Amino acid sequence: MPRPDLYHDVVKEAITKDGWVITDDPLVIRYKGLRLYADLAAEKLIAAQKGEGKIVVEVKVFRGPSLITELERAVGQYVIYRTILRRITSEFKLYLAIDIEVDKDFFIQQAIEDIVDDNQINLVVFDPELEEIVEWRN
Repeated sequence: MPRPDLYHDVVKEAITKDGWVITDDPLVIRYKGLRLYADLAAEKLIAAQKGEGKIVVEVKVFRGPSLITELERAVGQYVIYRTILRRITSEFKLYLAIDIEVDKDFFIQQAIEDIVDDNQINLVVFDPELEEIVEWRN
């Protein structure tokens, strides 16, 4: 099992503060001989929908020497998880968790926004100091 990312516990706390209940830490995804580990799964009752909302959150830390290389890895992992989750269940919505500074400094670039849009990546932006969710971006 992989080691948790630097911000794993921060995101877990932020999601909990936002009203979600952590159901898996990590979520083991099994499919046709593959075993993958998404960082977190959570759920909460959504009154307007009168049903449960379920999410899977993959935490990414963009601290390597090349932010583009980090993005390549994150997008690849996200696409793999999304593909497999769609094949085994429709109950989860997948999110990529990024910290607010990476969002402001890197994800603000038009080329990065285009990559996120074209790959239909849902983002959850968090503040690591306050351990709070800043924005859910679909």
